[in-house]
Amino acid sequence: MNKKIIAATAIALALAGCKTSPTGRTQIALYSEQQMDKMGVASFEQMKQEQTIERDVSTNRYVKCIADALIAQLPAQYTQQQWEVVVFKESSANAFALPGGKIGVHTGLLKVAKNQHQLAAVMGHEVGHVIAQHANERVSQNNLLQLGLQAGNAALEMGNVQYRNAIMQGLGLGAQYGIALPFSRTHESEADVIGLDLMAKAGFKPEGAVELWQNMEKAGGERPMEFLSTHPSPQNRIAMLQSKMTQANTLAADAKRQGRNPSCR
Repeated sequence: MNKKIIAATAIALALAGCKTSPTGRTQIALYSEQQMDKMGVASFEQMKQEQTIERDVSTNRYVKCIADALIAQLPAQYTQQQWEVVVFKESSANAFALPGGKIGVHTGLLKVAKNQHQLAAVMGHEVGHVIAQHANERVSQNNLLQLGLQAGNAALEMGNVQYRNAIMQGLGLGAQYGIALPFSRTHESEADVIGLDLMAKAGFKPEGAVELWQNMEKAGGERPMEFLSTHPSPQNRIAMLQSKMTQANTLAADAKRQGRNPSCR
């Protein structure tokens, strides 16, 4: 009975939360945008309290210049949002964007992203996660996954199955490597496509995305096999971006003709 209730709840939630991503992929998002915005704002405020903020005026002006150019090309519901851009004094080559209009950039990224086009590629990618509602999808997926594991555990308990703990551990590993990690790679690849489109529409050079990942590959150390990673390998990312370059260059040329020519230094 417990198993049936849990399974029925998971199915009902999944059907209720079906949406379509900007690339046309079916996704499950169980939370409202208002709920996700609230979580994003709270997380960002905590980060600002726990991490050192870079106060250098020229650095902040440079990062915000790129952010403004990208934000101007977002769908209307996001361009009308009040965005906050913060540079954190952190050595890792990273950036992130959160629901609620929050963008964070680590100073370490500025050593790998050598110019405005390369930095726009990273920031466009991170904003892509937001407009594709990947955080919502990820939280929703984890909740449904937990419901599924609970149903499996309940079934094993009802059947008095031997070695139940070992079986449940196996199910947990199977869920992580068979569902959770590949899903995350899907998010990363989708954000790459959205980010490339966004930076091109803003007038940045699309080739900067390929150059950025070439720099990342040179700067990186040992990485786990792609099968065990939440991110596609740099080689696969570069190949995918190169396959989209003709379309991206067309968008960039259109942006130039319309006067969008960022000059962020």
